[in-house]
Amino acid sequence: MKRKVAITGLGVVSPIGNNVDELWKSIKSARCGIGSITKYDTTDRKVTLAGEVKGFNADKYIDKRDARKMDMYTRYAMVAAGEAMEDSGLSGENESHERWGVILGSGIGGIGTIEEEKMRGEEMGYDRVSPYFIPKAISNMAAGNIAIKYDLRGFCGCSVSACASGANAIGDAARHIRDGYGDVMIAGGAEAAITTLSIGGFTSLHALSQESNPDRASIPFDAERNGFVMGEGAGVLVLEEYEHAKKRGAYIYGLLAGYGANCDAYHITAPRPDGEGAARCMNMALSDAGMRADEVDYINAHGTSTKLNDAGETLAVKKVFGDDYKRVAVSSTKSMTGHLLGASGALEAVITALAVERDFLPPTVNYKVPDPDCDLSLVTGNGCESKVRAAMSNSFGFGGHNAVLVIKKDEG
Repeated sequence: MKRKVAITGLGVVSPIGNNVDELWKSIKSARCGIGSITKYDTTDRKVTLAGEVKGFNADKYIDKRDARKMDMYTRYAMVAAGEAMEDSGLSGENESHERWGVILGSGIGGIGTIEEEKMRGEEMGYDRVSPYFIPKAISNMAAGNIAIKYDLRGFCGCSVSACASGANAIGDAARHIRDGYGDVMIAGGAEAAITTLSIGGFTSLHALSQESNPDRASIPFDAERNGFVMGEGAGVLVLEEYEHAKKRGAYIYGLLAGYGANCDAYHITAPRPDGEGAARCMNMALSDAGMRADEVDYINAHGTSTKLNDAGETLAVKKVFGDDYKRVAVSSTKSMTGHLLGASGALEAVITALAVERDFLPPTVNYKVPDPDCDLSLVTGNGCESKVRAAMSNSFGFGGHNAVLVIKKDEG
């Protein structure tokens, strides 16, 4: 018998808030966190906008000496994990942590550190790069640092599956609990890829919007969309075996009820145009949850604001929901945050969990021009109050990686 998986803690660092309360206030006020890049000089650069984290301070959760040994993506992860653990109320003083673990994904890891140390090596000699270069740069180190901080002696891993990384981390962590391998898992994703080289790479790939108006840059499903906007930050959930959570009187945001993961096996960057792989993944998640499509009230779409993704995802929704596809509400919160790459699925899972818990549909902000190829029931404007029994969160990444999470209300 499968064990139920409860969501008992949430934490975020994002372009629209560095804690859950700030994030939700921004969602409710439809605030867009996209603006001019301040991390480096964009003179003569084609891309000048991003969803940067603002006013970030890690002092509450990371010792200053330790922070110097961490890339920014790890710092974001540590702060989001710290908030999620506080929120969960877990102390674990009276039980072994051998059944507590962490899976924290990142699509790119410490690319900022790699760039810095490459320049240092060229200037001073490569044997003079920082001794912390490798521990800062590798993608698994956010998970490792979280495990050390909270004495998590169970499974510790890192999913690296491009823009599906965070969602894969959460889904795999849920399976770990559901199948009896652990009782508590910290899961999510982190990314800090607003750097000169990273933005340059995505620019040459023609993936990023070169729009100069922040209100018309990240516009998922809009006919004038022309590429995604880079974001950064972290999203972390504390997942807990249901009876373990109930026994200690934990607050439960909802249940991580279903997870689907597959591959398009089609192209290194482009999704299948017909949405077949994404649709199959959504159906896998529904089957895993033991649910029908008509029980889902909301989809937090991958919705990147690229021509191919948004049209393909629309077809995928139609394949899954059939003639009933107009009933389900859809939005892309990347319109507010930009695309956090490996952290996107994790941040959006937090938002989706809050949507289910609070019966509110987050908006797709700045949507203006309808596209007949994206004729979904989009939530626009300021969002709206609406009963959300269950919701999907979609994440699709380069390499054809697809991951879908289903979150539903806890009905006892």
